[in-house]
Amino acid sequence: MATILTPKTPAPEFTLRVTPDQKLSLSELRGKPVILAFYPADWSPVCGDQMALYNEILPEFQKYGAEILGISVDGVWCHEAFSKDRHLHFPLLADFEPKGEVARAYGAYRAADGISERALFVIDKNGVIAWSYCSPIAVNPGADGILEALEDLSK
Repeated sequence: MATILTPKTPAPEFTLRVTPDQKLSLSELRGKPVILAFYPADWSPVCGDQMALYNEILPEFQKYGAEILGISVDGVWCHEAFSKDRHLHFPLLADFEPKGEVARAYGAYRAADGISERALFVIDKNGVIAWSYCSPIAVNPGADGILEALEDLSK
């Protein structure tokens, strides 16, 4: 398992594609908490369950004014099909080319497998990592840790 960035570390800036003609930069979300959910691949059973859970509890994240971004090495077309199939209401970002560049910056890239770890980060409104967690690749990490981190930020 990778050694991911730890709390109190400034979150590395990035710009990734959300659609073939639209990009999103982390800095655009400055001023609100951001959840980064790195995951191995669209269409895998655990990833599908994990993203569906986050979609289901999106209102809980929104209570804290937080934005969630799913990130994997899959391309935008794959993300679009997966997102439509699962009716996701948050962006999936393509860490596609250079492959895994953002995952590497966060210490969440599995070079031997060519995919992202199942890693979570909660970034505060100032762009600093407040909480991070790397789950075993076959285990859905759920949302408890994210919600606790958002609660701590709101105090």
